[in-house]
Amino acid sequence: MAIGFGIVGCGMIANFHARAIADIRGAQLVGAYSRSRKSSERFTSEHGGTAYNSLDQLLTDPDLDVVTICTPSGAHMEPAIAAANAKKHVIVEKPLEITLKRCDSIIDACKRNRVKLFTIFPSRYHQSSKLLKKAIDKGKFGKLTIGDAYVKWFRTQQYYDSGAWRGTWDLDGGGALMNQAIHNVDLLSWLMGPVVEITAQADMLAHKRIDVEDVVVATLRFANGALGVVEATTAAFPGALKKIEIHGSQGSAAIEEEDIITWDFARMTKADKDLVEKMAGTTQTGGGAADPAAIGHQAHSALFRDAIRAIQGKSSNSIDGSQGRLSVEIILAIYKAAASGRAVQLPLNKDPILSYRKTGVRRKKR
Repeated sequence: MAIGFGIVGCGMIANFHARAIADIRGAQLVGAYSRSRKSSERFTSEHGGTAYNSLDQLLTDPDLDVVTICTPSGAHMEPAIAAANAKKHVIVEKPLEITLKRCDSIIDACKRNRVKLFTIFPSRYHQSSKLLKKAIDKGKFGKLTIGDAYVKWFRTQQYYDSGAWRGTWDLDGGGALMNQAIHNVDLLSWLMGPVVEITAQADMLAHKRIDVEDVVVATLRFANGALGVVEATTAAFPGALKKIEIHGSQGSAAIEEEDIITWDFARMTKADKDLVEKMAGTTQTGGGAADPAAIGHQAHSALFRDAIRAIQGKSSNSIDGSQGRLSVEIILAIYKAAASGRAVQLPLNKDPILSYRKTGVRRKKR
């Protein structure tokens, strides 16, 4: 029997979910709901399924097993909880939500209803990311010393003007860091381990009519003693592929989007040398560096397949709600550090009080 998927929110990112579902044998899109009837009808006319008039109607579809949430970031909680209460498994686009309290509400609802919760972090499913994680876990780097994440992208003013929710604290939850760089924040913490201390600066330098940062730089200390840097911007024309660098006492590696561009160890094997040649030039898209639509859906498909296996009890849930919450916590700590000008310790005891007055971002006239 096919696993039935429903999609809530029919914007750009929902198209990647629909394509991912279409690629999976034994999965089908049964319906979609958006606050705009025209949007849901346009979406289902392209991808299939039924355009529902309400979330309740979608959730009562007898063929529905899994709901994917593609609404604006600060509007994930309500439909996710509704889906969980309807005993449907839940897949939530990044970020899980924009505050720890709202993340916890989703996690608690899924636990209470005994349904699976997954967070969308497709970059973990890139072959280069998995190879890097395996090398770290095997100790090939020796003592980890530095882990860096760079997301130097470009977004036009028209991008922010295209939706009233873009660039707002209430629905975007932040700027270049929360919206664009969260994938690399997740990758860095997955690879390097827990972050325990953060300092940061953030600003809005190149855009207008937004309340959030378009440039942020943070320094991190990890629990293993290593240091690191996160740099994120949407104001770096023309935009570059996102990058992760890992360094240790016995080796260094770097991945640029899906490509391994550095793979150098004190003890290089033939397999290591072959790997560099094999993994170069594997990136097929612009990775969203300048165009948010210029990404592939293949990693989404891999994640969805993994979710189906977990739902069927054939594997564990590798990117559950706690993993989705972790990246949000790191980002909120970066915002708090930028606002206060002081080092922030993790884990956070509670949500920091964030507004345009308290994030290090200079508010400009809208």
